[in-house]
Amino acid sequence: MSSDQPIARICQTSLLSCGPDLPVAEAARLMHQARCSSIVVLDEGRPVGIWTEADLLAVDFTDPLTLDQPIRRLMSSPVKTIDGALSVADASMRFRDEGVRHFLVTVDGALTGVLTQTDVILRHGVEHFLVLRPVASALTRPLVSVPAGASLREAAQAMRKGRSDAAAVFDGDKEVGIITERDVLRLVATRAEGVTAGQSASRPLLSVAHDASLLSARNLLQEKGFRHIGVIGPEGALIGLLSFADILATLQHEYVHRLNEALKDRDDALLRSRKDLHTARRIIEVSLDAIMIINADGVIEYANPSFATVTGYDPSEVIGKTPRLLKSGRHDQSFYHDLWQSLLTRGFWQGEIWNRRKNGEVYPEWLTINTIRDEDGRLNHYVAIFNDISERKRSEERIKNLAYFDSLTGLPNRRLFGDRLSMAIANAHRNSHHLAVMFLDLDLFKRINDTLGHNVGDAVLVETATRLSATVREGDTVARLGGDEFTILLPELKEPEDAAKLAARLIAVVKEPFVIEGHELYVTTSIGISIHPEDGATVENMLKNADTAMYRAKDLGRNSYQMYTPAMNARSFERLSMESNLKHAVARDELVLAYQVKIDMVGGKVSGIEALCRWLHPTLGLVPPSDFIPLAETVGLIGEIGEWVLRAACRQNRAWQDRGLPPIRMAVNVSAQQFRDQDVASVVAAILDETGLDARWLELELTETVLMQRVDEISKILARLRGMGVRIAVDDFGTGYSSLSYLKRMPIDSLKIDRSFVRDLGVDRDDAEIVSTIIAMAHNLKLKAVAEGVETAEQAAWLRAQGCDEIQGFLISRPVSAEDLVSLFDRNLLPDAVS
Repeated sequence: MSSDQPIARICQTSLLSCGPDLPVAEAARLMHQARCSSIVVLDEGRPVGIWTEADLLAVDFTDPLTLDQPIRRLMSSPVKTIDGALSVADASMRFRDEGVRHFLVTVDGALTGVLTQTDVILRHGVEHFLVLRPVASALTRPLVSVPAGASLREAAQAMRKGRSDAAAVFDGDKEVGIITERDVLRLVATRAEGVTAGQSASRPLLSVAHDASLLSARNLLQEKGFRHIGVIGPEGALIGLLSFADILATLQHEYVHRLNEALKDRDDALLRSRKDLHTARRIIEVSLDAIMIINADGVIEYANPSFATVTGYDPSEVIGKTPRLLKSGRHDQSFYHDLWQSLLTRGFWQGEIWNRRKNGEVYPEWLTINTIRDEDGRLNHYVAIFNDISERKRSEERIKNLAYFDSLTGLPNRRLFGDRLSMAIANAHRNSHHLAVMFLDLDLFKRINDTLGHNVGDAVLVETATRLSATVREGDTVARLGGDEFTILLPELKEPEDAAKLAARLIAVVKEPFVIEGHELYVTTSIGISIHPEDGATVENMLKNADTAMYRAKDLGRNSYQMYTPAMNARSFERLSMESNLKHAVARDELVLAYQVKIDMVGGKVSGIEALCRWLHPTLGLVPPSDFIPLAETVGLIGEIGEWVLRAACRQNRAWQDRGLPPIRMAVNVSAQQFRDQDVASVVAAILDETGLDARWLELELTETVLMQRVDEISKILARLRGMGVRIAVDDFGTGYSSLSYLKRMPIDSLKIDRSFVRDLGVDRDDAEIVSTIIAMAHNLKLKAVAEGVETAEQAAWLRAQGCDEIQGFLISRPVSAEDLVSLFDRNLLPDAVS
């Protein structure tokens, strides 16, 4: 702040000086001509005294010879000096203690300038203090006044007696003006004789009200170039004259007060520091995380009790040694090189690492290392905090297997097949080649289960999976969707006929006899085939069309295959028409939002709202997002539609708040393509600014696919969004490939469990185990667990028992309009059967 800067920066470096024998009148003339309040007396270049406007008041104006005597007789000596390195605040205290208004400033013993009270006032840097103090609080002396007819000698005597550098001039009861030391200096400099106070007074007297702030008075003095200002009392009469010296005295009092406060704060801080040090040590000792402190030479100086729990080493066994005794040998030199580079350049490293316990067991841990530097920036310690994530890794693998693989056959399930098909479609689109999807159904399989039991039926399914997998090429995918339904993905085809040839081989393979528990069984299969891009551009369309072809094969007698053959021209025309209409949907205001609430499982109150986009087509009516969002992504419209949805949702949320409704989080879906094509963080910031919605009432939902693409870049984007206050949720969790280590790195607030898991709760044990595992994992990561697609009270009750934080679904409310949703605020929406 300004009061901390050295006075050498603010003092006047141009000194007015004279020799000791210069007459007083001549010295006064020089001061008047230079508009200077002091003159330094030099003898052979050495300062021996100073003569100021205040010293002039002591002159005997009755003796005409006084003005001709040498200045050395009237100067103040010895000279008061002050070191140029002293702060402005400390200089103001010296003015108070020494009782002077001028100091000669020295730097390394050499005279460099002069410092006045005015210099200090204008640069003290306590405007925040002056603005809070009224002018009247700085008036410490009675008003000095003289009649208009008073002589120069009488005016000077009155000011000297009143210890004031100015006096108000009155003609009877009428205020005439003000006479100051500078006016006296002017009269002496010009040797004016017989001049009265009224004739020499400055007029009119500039004045301010008694209750005006000291800051406004100081600014007015600075603006006008004056050193005095009149103060008008409550009754409208002049009650005092305010000078820079009065303001400085007030500042000196404030400085002493602030110094005392600073000393008290220092003592309090020392006490807190001791307590904090003790608390910090206790926290380290009882922490469940292992903590290790290493000095700059890489030697362990401290390890807490949890270190022994994780590694098996007692702290006394490792102190004085290096962390190399924990190395597992699993990481190469480049891994440790990157780790040290991060520590040296960024000051920290965080990630997953494999280390070795004392008993030789290799285990995974989540490790954070921070560098500790002293006040001079020198590195003196490293602090390593880590915990064993073996169980978390096992949970990760278990969730992956449960979520993506069929527990009976070990084949990929519907979710994994859909993901691979999605990637294959993107690859085929990029490289302009064909792919095929086959949908297989075992003919009359139900009879085997009904007659021989499910154990035999399961054995048939396992053997069928084995035969199918052995027949396809490496790189093809065989999946079991459920029951006796299988799908096959052929990601690259030279010709569509190649799919037909494979289908014929598969039919022959399946037709070979099964020998199960002594039973010789004959099974046939019907196969439907769809080809990309002719028969579909999305996962859903490819599967649906292959399924349609499969049923055609069954209708034609089973044990055969059929290629999907729709009316191509009709479908192409319909798609082109929809694409054309979609391009104008935003401009024509055909998009609308519906809103579905989320509730917390404790009180049943609305905890959030998800904005859902609908297309009100002029001829087709209300088009669901599943029909037009994929098309929008394909034709490059998803960015425009996404911005419209975000803007409309934020605007509606702000409108609810303006109506007096309680603030609520609004969730908006953001697609992977938006993250690829747009600067999502900048778009969000602009829309929040445009709509006036506070960022904490916005939540962005993104899929696991987004998290796994360009991890470092996405992490930075999410960090920017979190920095604004926007919350982040992972939508459809459990259907992607996200790693738990990535989830821990990402700034995420909640996981939304995919509705496909919730749908079969109470029916499918695998889904129940997946959901309970996801909830536990979310809580371990300090995230909220949210279940979507909740449609029954039984599902809600089960989720509540598992500790799920929030639910969303038809059980609570279907998507409704903005107006209809208002009635749901502040209501307990949890069904009685659940609560």
